[in-house]
Amino acid sequence: MLTRPTWLDPDTLSGHPAVAHAGRVWREAPAPARWGAMTAGFLALALIVLLLFFDWNWLRGPVGRMASARLHRQVTLVGDLKVHPFSFRPRAEAMDVRIAEPDWARETSIKEGKHGDMIRVGRVAVQIRLWPLLKGQTILPLLEFDRPDVRLRRLADGRSNWTFSDNTRKAGLKLPAIQHLIIDDGVLKVDDARKKITFVGTVSSNERATGAGRGVFHLDGDGRLNGEAFTARVTGAPMLNVSPDRPYPFKAEVTSGPSHVLADGDITKPFNLGRFQTALDITGPNLNRLYDLTGLAFPNTPPYHLKARLSRDGPHWKIEGISGHVGDSDLAGVITVDSTNHRPYLTADLVSRHLEWDDMMTVFGAPPSVAKGQTYSPDQAALARTMAAQQRILPDAHLQVGRIRSMDAEVKYRAERVTDPHVPVRAASVSVKLKDGVLVAQPLRLTLPRGTVSGRIRLDASGATPVTDADLTLSDGRLQDFVTVSSGGKPAIEGGLGARIRLHGVGDSVHRAAGASSGTASVFVPGGQMRQAFAELLGVNASAGLLKLLTHDQHETPIRCAVAEFDVKNGVMSANRIVFDTGVVVAGGSGWVNLDTERMNLRLEGHSKKFRIVRVIAPITLTGPLRSPKIGVDTSKLVGQGGIGAVLGAVVSPIAAVLPFVSAGGAKDADCAALLAHAG
Repeated sequence: MLTRPTWLDPDTLSGHPAVAHAGRVWREAPAPARWGAMTAGFLALALIVLLLFFDWNWLRGPVGRMASARLHRQVTLVGDLKVHPFSFRPRAEAMDVRIAEPDWARETSIKEGKHGDMIRVGRVAVQIRLWPLLKGQTILPLLEFDRPDVRLRRLADGRSNWTFSDNTRKAGLKLPAIQHLIIDDGVLKVDDARKKITFVGTVSSNERATGAGRGVFHLDGDGRLNGEAFTARVTGAPMLNVSPDRPYPFKAEVTSGPSHVLADGDITKPFNLGRFQTALDITGPNLNRLYDLTGLAFPNTPPYHLKARLSRDGPHWKIEGISGHVGDSDLAGVITVDSTNHRPYLTADLVSRHLEWDDMMTVFGAPPSVAKGQTYSPDQAALARTMAAQQRILPDAHLQVGRIRSMDAEVKYRAERVTDPHVPVRAASVSVKLKDGVLVAQPLRLTLPRGTVSGRIRLDASGATPVTDADLTLSDGRLQDFVTVSSGGKPAIEGGLGARIRLHGVGDSVHRAAGASSGTASVFVPGGQMRQAFAELLGVNASAGLLKLLTHDQHETPIRCAVAEFDVKNGVMSANRIVFDTGVVVAGGSGWVNLDTERMNLRLEGHSKKFRIVRVIAPITLTGPLRSPKIGVDTSKLVGQGGIGAVLGAVVSPIAAVLPFVSAGGAKDADCAALLAHAG
């Protein structure tokens, strides 16, 4: 037989001091206070009873309307709503939750025979901890999704169905700390017309980690990115003890065609996706192809392998500790991106300790060197073969103006050492500013063994067709750094060298802009010296020049001055003045260089300053493609000269036959001061 505990006996309770004191307080309290306490107790009891028997489905409409107002999108709770409130970790479950597409995407989906929802979830279960919530922290011990079906879409004009507000894009998605995330049979579909991405992936999460060290969160998917195969693999660490105060580690592997990205980092404040940091390891055939992944317009490059540290703090991104190689050149530095505004703003400070010049030329669409041991992609090798077969130098790579307009930038770059077997550049530096589709490279500086090339390049891509203006000056240069002919270990020609090029071109490639350009170009030598044999040959002096060459004569003659000036119109450089004045010969020239067809036809005819016998009147020519011009002799005058000699020999005397080949000399010095003043 059960007996009642003595402490529950009414007689015992009535005699207890605490009960007796409570009774006195109750009896002595004013009547309004007693009625208020009774009312509060009754309401509390009624509330408890109400919560126990309340049909929570009545709140599906209000909850859906509240969520719709917050997301600016229709949210519907189609199935049952269940709430378990009596706990320090209250829990709620909603069945068949749907978030609609925006109106523009909903109409398109329905026309395509699809449902008009962006997200459908078979069941959502969420649990929240009350005590941290009172301190301003939101911690979810449980977040569970059954059969979530998420469809993300963006049109070419930039409208996306995942943009619920302006803050989403700027600061990144912010989620509370989730300690136990369960996703069963999740499906993610992406159709991004702007970045040309189609992707279908599966998402799952459980509490088991595999022997391979993969975390419990998995996102695996495959698709197409700009027409190429695209795969993504994301794994996260176990979530049982996730805390807002501890970073959450993750790993990701993304492959887009031949480009490959590895990331190993952590989300600084779980799960604030607007703040994270990760180590990056990136390889690919061309940095330009990262635009579809990043939205940033990188230049054309040879194949690369780079490592860096990426961090994000809301709209601010930073890539620091960059190291690795682009082609056969090293690269280091830091890049920051501010995505606060609609168009991202990129700043960069980059340096190469060693730059291969042909790697730099890929920026303009030219292929790098494809010689043995060099770094290049299959596409670049094919381009090199095509340009070699066509005997062309200027690349036809189209400037992607849409990418240039999509961002602003300020970039500083310097190469501490430059090497190339054909170009005498030893160091380089440039500052580039890009604003509203207008790119300005200034100052641009190339350091030569002696002298510098400096200037400014402006590319206006804000209109339908890009417009390029270039103004480059070579100062304090030396002839022997460009003309490498030597004799007996000594340069055959040496002296000062200067040049100025000013061109205005319209076109979406280097070739098109040059082929339609206008402006001026000049080259001048203020003085120097050259092997006399070569100077004599400027006038095709057979008696002196050939003899000196054959006998290895090392005598020199001064170069008083040399000037070549061209007017450029519709891509054709027409010589309006070519003068080469030496101590023994003064030569004048004419001709043209066609930048569209990339062919040239120049001629130089010398006149002796001294008496010469057996002087052949035959101008020297420089003709053919710019890539490999040929030096020759115009023999048309030789026929006339020889014919005159034959007639005189037959009619007068054998001595008279030699007269057409005799030069009395007497050619006047050129006015070097005036020529150099005009050319400079």
